[in-house]
This record gives sequence, C-alpha cells and structure tokens, in this order.
Amino acid sequence: MLKIYKPTTPGRRKTSVIDHRLLSKVKPLKSLIEINKKRSGRNNSGQVTVRHQGGGEKRYYRKIDFKQDKFDLSGKIKTLEYDPNRSAWIALVSYQDGEKRYILAPDGLKVGDVIISSKNKIDAKIGNRLPLKHIPSGTSIHNIELIPGQGGRLVRSAGNVASLMALNNGFAQIKLPSSERRMISENCLASCGQISNSDWRYVRWGKAGRMRHRGIRPSVRGKAMAPVAHPHGGGEGHSPIGLKRPKTPWGKPALGVKTRNKKKWTNKYIIQRRVIKKRKK
Repeated sequence: MLKIYKPTTPGRRKTSVIDHRLLSKVKPLKSLIEINKKRSGRNNSGQVTVRHQGGGEKRYYRKIDFKQDKFDLSGKIKTLEYDPNRSAWIALVSYQDGEKRYILAPDGLKVGDVIISSKNKIDAKIGNRLPLKHIPSGTSIHNIELIPGQGGRLVRSAGNVASLMALNNGFAQIKLPSSERRMISENCLASCGQISNSDWRYVRWGKAGRMRHRGIRPSVRGKAMAPVAHPHGGGEGHSPIGLKRPKTPWGKPALGVKTRNKKKWTNKYIIQRRVIKKRKK
C-alpha cells in the first residue's frame, strides 16, 4: 500500500512511500546479518567500472535462504520484515529443530503461518516450496532454480510472479515476468505465490536526496556533454543525437540493442524471447 503525504514542501509534493504497518516492528536477527561493504561502483584497483553508484545509507546485509533445503520440516513464520537491500519483504522462519532463516516473503503470507519445503508432492499453497513437476499447471511461482540444488535465481524482486505453463519431456515451461517463455528442468524447486510488496513499482521518489540515500548518484545526459566526453555531445541548445544510432560513451550501440550472445548454449531452452516495447518517438 502506498502512503502519500500532504504537499507541505516541494519535495513532499511529488513523494510517495510504502506503508510498512503490516511489517513486524523488530530488529533483524543478529545471527542472520553481516556488514555490507560499500564498493561505490569501483573494482579492486579503485577504478569506477559501474557509473552512477556511490554513497548511500549504511545497511546490514540480511542472509537470505534462497535454497530452502530443510526438506519435510515445517517452519512457522515469526516476523515479516523490511530489507534495505532488496525491494521485496522478507520473512523470518523458525523450523521445528529450532533453526531460524530468512526467506523472501510471498504476498499473502502472515505471521503464524506454517510453510514447508519438500521434494515430494505436497500442497502447493502460498509459501511452500517443491519441485516443478509436482506443481499444478497455471500456478503462480517465484524464486525459481535454473539448476537443481543451486538455489533460486529467477523471479525474486517485489511484485514479480511467473506462471507454470506445462510439463513436457522432463522440462517445465515457465512464463517469466518479462513475457519470456523458457524451459527449466522439472526437478528444479520453486516457491508458490507472488513476491510481496507489489506496490513498490509505483513509488515516486520525489527528490534527488532519496535516490542518494539508496546509493544512486546523478546521471548526466550524453547530449548535454561536450563532444570530447560523449558521442552525443556538442551542438547548440536542445540538439538531437545527430547520429545514425545512439551510442554509449565508448562508442558501442545503445538503447534497445540486443546484447545476448547468439551462440549461448542456453538459447535452446528459450521458447519465446521477451517482447521489447518500442520507444515512442
């Protein structure tokens, strides 16, 4: 749910935030956090390799259990918590043997609910984790493995959900949030339900300061630069790009160009590529 403030200042006028009243008012479990070192977009020699990153609020990293490999052992949801390192909410699960782990919280999961992971056929209810071959067609899933036992790799951010289309010849056909259809081994695990905090995509950040708190630095348009600094640079006033096609600062084609390797070995598992929406001119 979004919370909108009264326009008491210019920054508040365009601001909306996520309402956290549904979350538990607790501190993160000390045994499941570690220091998150800042890298500011730089490599081991101190050179900037990823632009527009740096600064940001200090935060601890929450250790998330993407594998959920405590099979046939039920766990009770103790808390629903905010995680500053990701858009989705997380849930603290306490298992029967006393161990506690953080998992990605699906939408509709509540404190006190009981979930279970299993390699056998169990009820495909929200929060349960099981192999794709035991999940009914049409079920909403998230945190999907690409290789059995690897841990979830796909569909992990807020509001995302994939759909299990069909099972055929040892593979499951999955429709991903990008509209791509892909084949994945039916032995891979997936969690049932949609990822929580679906309103995150509608947040209006309101002012530059909120982006700096997130560790995102300003991004300057290429055509606002000098010709020596960018291929789009130069000209008087609001000049167009003036090239056959847009380019990166290093001269490579940009804006809508396919970058996937045509000879990549996993191409054979992609049934239909995602639909790319054309930019309006």
